[in-house]
Amino acid sequence: MDIRLDGKRALVTGASSGLGVHFAAVLAEAGAHVTLAARRIERVQGEAEALRKRGCSADAAALDVTSPEGVAGFFEAAPAFDILINNAGISGSGAAIDMPLEEFQSVLDTNLTGAFAVAQAAARAMKASGGGSIVNIASILGIRVSGHVSAYCASKAALVQLTKALALEWARHDIRVNALCPGYIETPINADFFASEPGRALITRIPQRRLGKPSDLDLPLLLFASDQSAYMTGSVLAVDGGHLVSGL
Repeated sequence: MDIRLDGKRALVTGASSGLGVHFAAVLAEAGAHVTLAARRIERVQGEAEALRKRGCSADAAALDVTSPEGVAGFFEAAPAFDILINNAGISGSGAAIDMPLEEFQSVLDTNLTGAFAVAQAAARAMKASGGGSIVNIASILGIRVSGHVSAYCASKAALVQLTKALALEWARHDIRVNALCPGYIETPINADFFASEPGRALITRIPQRRLGKPSDLDLPLLLFASDQSAYMTGSVLAVDGGHLVSGL
């Protein structure tokens, strides 16, 4: 399936590294004009320039999803987007019994409240322009838990439910809201862990016995972003090598 996004404008938050950069490239190569956004614009300027050198259409923007004033100001100055990839997120770590409340709140501020603020602002513009697609990047840890990431699990579970609630409310405005839930995806950041004994043990619990690759998310992302999924909203799609259905 060749999914094209020619003429569409897309915003990717948390686009300074990892999956955010990858998602921006996937959308840009499909023909969309992509705005790569992160708290510090210098973190995304180089990525946007690299995409332009490849013949894609891209620009960079500063956007702190945890700042209500910053989100409002960004959308006041930006054109309406057809596609929002709500990707900005942080993990937090450590045993729940020792976690400072401030750290727990920080994870929720970014992963949940920040995602809502950006989705709300984008949806207001989409409503005025005739609709659009919002893709919230959740996680299989929003559906099934793991140890020492309690704040992350809580935030992603809430994001899954938020996705469904927004889909219900905004369907009448032709705004679709879906959640993409990646499993364990191999990136430079986690390579050392998955090369360790605990990391290899985790891989054996994945039915496909491998980590995902960023490219495994390409088609699901493009499906949600494009009009190919015009009758899909409120959907929660796991891409995890069968991890969610592994035996207990």
